[in-house]
Amino acid sequence: QVQLVESGGGLVQPGGSLRLSCAASGSISSINTMAWYRQVPGKQRELVARITSGGNLNYADSVKGRFTISRDNAKNTVYLQMNSLKPEDTAVYYCNAASWSLSMYWGQGTQVTVSS
Repeated sequence: QVQLVESGGGLVQPGGSLRLSCAASGSISSINTMAWYRQVPGKQRELVARITSGGNLNYADSVKGRFTISRDNAKNTVYLQMNSLKPEDTAVYYCNAASWSLSMYWGQGTQVTVSS
């Protein structure tokens, strides 16, 4: 089992920045990929950014050039640096871990609100 705890959400003005953190514990060695997803009411959860154990990166087109995902294996933590935030980035952001056996784990979510 893997436990994920997110932090760093909050209220920010358009154009501002936030950094989300996700600390993993438990069966760390089983984790292959870590990712951030987001969800707004009435819509499906969508992938924001993904990083594999080998360092390969994927981003949603809507966040390319603005968001950066990174991983600190020594701290078992993944980060999402969000710059130039827009109102449409408002959502609950979820940390995700996928194991080598394709099990999926989720954090509890953290609210990000971009508003003036």
